[in-house]
Amino acid sequence: MADRTETEKRNLAEELAAAVRGEVSFAAADRALMTMDASNYRRVPRAVVAPKDAEDVAAALRVCREHGVPVVPRGGGTSIAGQATGVGVVLDFTRHMRRIVSLDAAARTAVVQPGVILDDLRAAAGAHGLTFGPDPSTHSRCTLGGMIGNNSCGSHSVVWGTTADSVRELELLTYGGEQVRAGRGTGPTGAPTGLPPRLRDGVKALVDAELALLRTGYPDLPRRISGYALDALLPEAGTDVARALTGSEGTLGVLTEATVRLVETPEVRALAVLGYPDESAAAEAAHTLLPHRPMTVEGMAADLVGDAAGLPKGGAWLFVEMGGASRGEAAARAEALCRAAAADGATDHTLVTDPADQRTLWRIREDASGTATRMPDGSEAWPGWEDCAVPPARLGPYLRDFRALLTQHGLRGTPYGHFGDGCIHVRIDFDLLTAPGIRRFREFSYDLGELVVAHGGSLSGEHGDGQARAELLPKMYGPELVGLFDRFKSLWDPAAGLNPGMLVRPARLDENLRFEVLPERPVPVEFGYPHDNGDFSAAVRRCVGVAKCRNTATGPGSTDVMCPSFRATGEEQHSTRGRARLLHEMLAGEVITDGWQSPEVRDALDLCLSCKGCRSDCPVGVDMATYKAEFLHHHYEGRRRPAAHYSMGRLPQWLHAAAPAAPALNALARTPLAAVGKRLGGIAPERPIPELATETFTRWWWRRRKTGAGGGPSEAVVGARSEVADGARSEAAHGAPSEAAHEPPPGRTVILWPDTFTNHLSPEVGRSAVRVLEAAGLRPLLPPTAPLRPAGALPLPRRHRPLCCGLTYVSTGQLDQARAVMRRTVDILSPLLRDGHPLVVLEPSCAAALRTDLPELLADDPRAARLANAVRTFAQALEELAPDWQPPRIDRPVAGQTHCHQHAVLGDAADRRLRERAGLTGPLTGGCCGLAGNFGFERGHYEVSVACAEDQLLPSVRDSTEGTEILADGFSCRTQLDQLGDRPGRHLAEVLAEALGEPGEVGRSGEPRESGEPGPLGA
Repeated sequence: MADRTETEKRNLAEELAAAVRGEVSFAAADRALMTMDASNYRRVPRAVVAPKDAEDVAAALRVCREHGVPVVPRGGGTSIAGQATGVGVVLDFTRHMRRIVSLDAAARTAVVQPGVILDDLRAAAGAHGLTFGPDPSTHSRCTLGGMIGNNSCGSHSVVWGTTADSVRELELLTYGGEQVRAGRGTGPTGAPTGLPPRLRDGVKALVDAELALLRTGYPDLPRRISGYALDALLPEAGTDVARALTGSEGTLGVLTEATVRLVETPEVRALAVLGYPDESAAAEAAHTLLPHRPMTVEGMAADLVGDAAGLPKGGAWLFVEMGGASRGEAAARAEALCRAAAADGATDHTLVTDPADQRTLWRIREDASGTATRMPDGSEAWPGWEDCAVPPARLGPYLRDFRALLTQHGLRGTPYGHFGDGCIHVRIDFDLLTAPGIRRFREFSYDLGELVVAHGGSLSGEHGDGQARAELLPKMYGPELVGLFDRFKSLWDPAAGLNPGMLVRPARLDENLRFEVLPERPVPVEFGYPHDNGDFSAAVRRCVGVAKCRNTATGPGSTDVMCPSFRATGEEQHSTRGRARLLHEMLAGEVITDGWQSPEVRDALDLCLSCKGCRSDCPVGVDMATYKAEFLHHHYEGRRRPAAHYSMGRLPQWLHAAAPAAPALNALARTPLAAVGKRLGGIAPERPIPELATETFTRWWWRRRKTGAGGGPSEAVVGARSEVADGARSEAAHGAPSEAAHEPPPGRTVILWPDTFTNHLSPEVGRSAVRVLEAAGLRPLLPPTAPLRPAGALPLPRRHRPLCCGLTYVSTGQLDQARAVMRRTVDILSPLLRDGHPLVVLEPSCAAALRTDLPELLADDPRAARLANAVRTFAQALEELAPDWQPPRIDRPVAGQTHCHQHAVLGDAADRRLRERAGLTGPLTGGCCGLAGNFGFERGHYEVSVACAEDQLLPSVRDSTEGTEILADGFSCRTQLDQLGDRPGRHLAEVLAEALGEPGEVGRSGEPRESGEPGPLGA
């Protein structure tokens, strides 16, 4: 039997490869990437085919039909009901069939292939003042084919309707190979046009026989998505076959091309955010706003919003958008609506006309599909009842009954969504890991189905039925109409080869759950995973598949980082979601069978830059950088590592050892021997080796102290702590008084962290930071390099082992070494931080490692959390400890990039305020520089590294005007600019130090501008 199965698999593979010009893959990695969508469900496909055109689709269908293998069409994989998963061959339309065939601005139509991303169509239409009306929150990555399959809607459906309202004509192929051109209207015989004879006559006969049922069996709702829209085939509806097929979830035909309607978009939009006492009040008010002809009426309650900054007072809000030909007209319409809302129960409002501010507020709403997957206490919540819809006037009573039903079943959820259309999204804290929890999920689903129907609603109001709700369709439509759905499916797909188990003849709603294959007990791991109770499986489960990581847009004001490798390659396995899927399948052990030794997971993670962008940009906080480090640790445990792990992963050791010979090594780096060294070290041959500092920052610091240069109020601190570094008395062990008792008030003293990059590769940044901190009245202090000794102990020989945050060890998965250096860092720093001194870190990547990696690797040491809480960026320290200091006015524009780790972990609000006070104007870009520490230096990564830099960083620098200050606080960012750009970048500390002027004017090299006597910095 096994031999027969293998033979059939081999024959299918060979025939598909011969028939299809696009990619055909039976590989474990490609199959694993397609096991799930954004739902609770998981099905393992046999193969993945990426057709190049309609001919490829026909060829794939023919081969699959001959082998009796089902076919599942798939777009962006953001479906929430399970309809984008399948056990047969998945047709992936995101690779090739992504062309906008034509756009007729006069007729307001566009012809698109199924893989076209919605935002790409909207951008093309926007050049003509048009748009595609439906706009789900996944607009930056969902495909038109998927939207047509699910009849997607979005926040503007109150004005532009559902996708079905925007479809004019569909070209499809049935599983049997018939070509269909479905539109609207009938021929001379009253039969629909554009269908082959068998379907034409069959559709007419079915409709003629069931006119009464079709006219009475459907509720009148703006958001009725459930089931087949067979009422669109009625004569009075225009016999609209295209509309009837929209929302059929790939169960009737495979879309190859669509003609869609475009709509005129207002010149200007104003956003009114209305506050209400609670969710019920907002729900009751939503439908009363519709006479004002709003473009959106979106609702959400306080339990979904972690930070209500920018929102008006209230416990729930309605986001109402008004359009106009001018800002004044849009604002006037919004103001009128706000007055009406205030008279009808709104307690407060905010009116926003600035597009950037509107985007900020809309992001809160658009990210809800991900943020709702975590309850306020951190517990998990899941889809399954994501988008029921009721008549808008019934929304308030429905939500009250819905909340009561949740309480009855002991469940919690956070409703939000399209209040103006009566459509509610919600993630519920179902326990889908245990048998009792799954029983409760099923029982609640049945009860909620009855509740929705009792309020005259639809089981699905946007995302389709799929497997999640199709089992309950008889509750909504009754057995007779559901039986008609079955007959319609049999007419179009008699072999049941298209997306079986979805919508018609469905699998049970509690089957194929994606969690049942995961380990029942937590797997042993190194990181603490504090937000997932130490459970690596729970961390991986965070990815629910909304695929924000597949966003490739870089619109105005975009600061997102995630996911630079996907943006460079366009490959699903290089997205955060793709990597999370592979880790999920690694834990499951069914498709990816090698566990931590999996080459599929290793290869997918190889191009992860560890930028940490997903930690902040992913709506559910997936932290792929940490997962990568965890995987690499286990993957190479007891095995030989890549050469780059030894060269760059242990960079602090090498740089410390190389420091005395820096001039000679710099000279060698310019000879042919450098190529040999790079080859041995696994370094990309295209990369020049950065120059080593001939005097490290710490050596400069201690030389400066000895010569007395700099002087001033910080010198007492430096002198006291230098004795500590030599092993003098300390309070660390016996609580005896230490030099700290004689120091200035703790609020003015800072511990300046001499990170590896600043110390050995860019000491000018450290010297500049000292200059600025002292100018601001602060007292910088460098930590010792050896543990503090108890009072009375004999002095020890000075150690020069460098302190380290462990960053390079973490990024290469050398977690044992990382933990060792971090433990030493905690031992040395803890006594110094006991008085509340902040730890100022100039290199953002090192600051992020100290803030996150260190406490998560040393979860058993309470001192680690205290150290992490003490970390401050350069700008944060100035803002907190010297709030009245006025930086020098520089008054010039800036360009460059916010460091990805700063964006993800530390935040840049203090930096933006500091730049503003210094007259440094303009935003920095998002994205990642592409060098990302060791990543861009590793052999095989150069092209991706350059592509990442070309995504946002290099264009922003090239487009800047002469005289613009190029800012880059990270050493990697500056190195990338030096090697790929034509204008170098500088740390903000360097820019401010230079502007301070005499005394101690510091240039790019960090040396005094004039020779002669040493300046006050002791250079």
